[in-house]
Amino acid sequence: MTAVEPSRSRLVPMDPVEALALLAEAPFGRVVFSHQALPAIRPVNHLVEASGDIVIRTHTGMALLGRDALSAVVAYEADDLDPVTRTGWSVVVTGTASPVSDPAELARYQAALTSWVEADMEHVVRIRADLVTGYRLVRGETGS
Repeated sequence: MTAVEPSRSRLVPMDPVEALALLAEAPFGRVVFSHQALPAIRPVNHLVEASGDIVIRTHTGMALLGRDALSAVVAYEADDLDPVTRTGWSVVVTGTASPVSDPAELARYQAALTSWVEADMEHVVRIRADLVTGYRLVRGETGS
């Protein structure tokens, strides 16, 4: 018996507005940054500002708050992929990370972003959306 290969999917680029709308609905994503000259990835929940900037909470010990990481280029990725249907989407926001220090903004973000982990997440980081890319994975043409 020969296995039937499912139809292949194809990547379709999204415009930044659509990509940010999907990202805003995602419950969490992954922040990607450099730590000790190596890539580091951490899962975190987030908010998407009207400007497209990403806001996350973190703790004092997180490497993203290190001197080398802040103001460096970072990426934030979220996706929703279905391995059965081979469909979904992926969005990446690339920009610089900076701490939120304004007391009113800090309080607002701390109230809006509930941490998923048991840690004192007293810091808030904003990732400026300098570059927004997104792709949908859609069912390809059947037959060939």
